[in-house]
Amino acid sequence: MEVKQIVAEIEKEITRLKEARALLAGEGSATGRRKRGRPAGTTAARGRAGKRRLSPEGRKRISDALKRRWAARRKGQKAAKAA
Repeated sequence: MEVKQIVAEIEKEITRLKEARALLAGEGSATGRRKRGRPAGTTAARGRAGKRRLSPEGRKRISDALKRRWAARRKGQKAAKAA
C-alpha cells in the first residue's frame, strides 16, 4: 500500500469515529433522529373543537340510572345484613 492511501483510510476512519462520538454524545445532526412524542399537526395534538355538553335529557337519564343502581345496591346490602 502506498503511504497516501494509508493516510486517506486513516482520515476516513477518524471521520467515522468522530461522527459516532457525536451521535453518542447527543451532538448529532437532526437527520436520522426522531423527536419524542406525537408528531406535530396530528388531530389528537390539536384537541377538540369545543367542549362537549350534556343535554338536560341526557343528564336526567344518567341521574335516573344512577338512582336505580344505588337503590339496588342498598337493597342488596339490607338483604345481606338480614341473612
